[in-house]
Amino acid sequence: MRLAMLKRALALAVFASDPLSSVAYATEEILFVLILAGHAALSYSLPIAIGIAILLTIVVISYRQTVAAYPHGGGAYLVAKDNIGITPALTAAAALLVDYVLTVSVSVAAGIAALTSAFPPLHPYRVVLCVLCVAGIALANLRGVRESGRLFAAPTYFFVVSILGMVGYGIVAAWLGWLPPAPYEPHKPGLEGVGLFLFLRAYSAGCTALTGVEAVSNGVSALKPPEGRNAQAVMTTLGILAIAMFLGISYLAYDFGITPSPDETVVSKIAHRVFGGGIPYFAVQTATLLILVLAANTSYADFPRLSSILARDRFVPRQFANQGDRLVFSNGILVLSGFAILLVVAFAGDTHALLPLYAIGVFISFTLSQTGMVRRWLRLREKGWRWRVWVNGIGAAATGIVMLTLAFTKFLEGAWIVVVVIPLIIGLFMVMHRHYDEVAHELSLDALCGLPPFRHTVLVLIGDVHRGVVRAVQYANTLATNAAVRGVYVETDPARTAKVEEKWAKCDFGVPLVVLTSPYRSLLRPLLEYIDNLQSRDDDMIVTVVLPEFIPRRWWQHLLHNQTALLVKAALLFRKNTVVTDVPYLLPR
Repeated sequence: MRLAMLKRALALAVFASDPLSSVAYATEEILFVLILAGHAALSYSLPIAIGIAILLTIVVISYRQTVAAYPHGGGAYLVAKDNIGITPALTAAAALLVDYVLTVSVSVAAGIAALTSAFPPLHPYRVVLCVLCVAGIALANLRGVRESGRLFAAPTYFFVVSILGMVGYGIVAAWLGWLPPAPYEPHKPGLEGVGLFLFLRAYSAGCTALTGVEAVSNGVSALKPPEGRNAQAVMTTLGILAIAMFLGISYLAYDFGITPSPDETVVSKIAHRVFGGGIPYFAVQTATLLILVLAANTSYADFPRLSSILARDRFVPRQFANQGDRLVFSNGILVLSGFAILLVVAFAGDTHALLPLYAIGVFISFTLSQTGMVRRWLRLREKGWRWRVWVNGIGAAATGIVMLTLAFTKFLEGAWIVVVVIPLIIGLFMVMHRHYDEVAHELSLDALCGLPPFRHTVLVLIGDVHRGVVRAVQYANTLATNAAVRGVYVETDPARTAKVEEKWAKCDFGVPLVVLTSPYRSLLRPLLEYIDNLQSRDDDMIVTVVLPEFIPRRWWQHLLHNQTALLVKAALLFRKNTVVTDVPYLLPR
């Protein structure tokens, strides 16, 4: 994705779609937990929301320091790697990769929930709709469709205006009595059945409002100079908008006495209460759907980019560093889409089932990033480092406490999957890195003293003598400067051997024909034994097996012929000092 020289307004649209979209379901998750203690417990959603807003303020202030210190991009992996070591960096990377997959799953599921809330008959088809949505986003990215600031700007600001308009009008209309009577009343305080554990669960559930806040730190270099100062301004604006929308939705849910339900989102219920079922209601639902789809799309830039960085550092397969023919990291896009679809199907497209997995990875990366910044200030002691240490230190402590709370309170709800998966991913990183180090050591020229000895024998494997064999022998002779060329025929039918030898002699190749007897009509065993015998005489012997292979014009005609060449290639694939070469002969029409 190319996001060159963005102004603040466009940068906010590009980087804010993920964090701003989180407010669409954060309040709802708080209510879903509190309702377990009865209707009276819902009154405590507002103080919990205020506590989450305070945490969001701390995180935004902390990340302002990060974007100022890393004007070329300060993602959690790079910050942790630069300041606290490779293991914390890999932990951050694993958490981010999991987070990107869940961002796609959760955002698409929440977007489809907004759609089915407006059109209830579509609710039974939400899984199919989610899968189609992920597939569509993946296809668009594979074809090289690039996000631009203007593409992001319209849906992002449409969502901001819709939600703030709904909140503003809802508050004023409620105070002035303009809203029609409703069957539900404001939540009334009550502590019956509410304990500390439930409060912690509700708080941790609402912390999904913070997901995506780190997006600005990953794309600082895309902003106009001075990048750090502009990124700080974008972070501040993002925080103000997110807090205003989140608290506004939470207040209206409290004031209107909204009760959560699986068939309609809280935002939809508030919009119904404020606007009824007219155009403004559908505008809010449309804006919510669009922002959530865009939030999912941001992972299609971040997941492949982080994968390519890890590939260059030799922690994931090198294929992830490769761009496709439309200059996109195709392998990362395919892997991201596959896992996202798997999660959507496994959790039946249910946002509430997916969210317990979501925030843990986010807060792991928050904590490691802020801890890395603390280490940076203590190590470099740049101007203002003392108060900067306190800013990032408070951020690291706050996000670390929330991360532990999330892991504890949501462990049995599905968070154990993330707790188990992240160490497994780190282990895979280590295994792959060790493999690449071993390969680099084996291929290194450092200990090479002169060129090693080289012996070469070329074997042309034949089943008959035809035009394809003629071409293969001619090719083998071009390799014969320092090589002995031999034709090899494995005798599975003694009656045919004399005919093959006669045709071979008639062609006058100038190449000897070796006939290998096979009493059990096995092709591979005599050939492998013959190659073993050649190489046992000389450890430096390279054997090239040339396979004449005629190619039919029609795909279905392949079914009419033996696939002997495939068997031979499979048998010789992992043999030392053995080369297999195909010489195709395309049959005429």
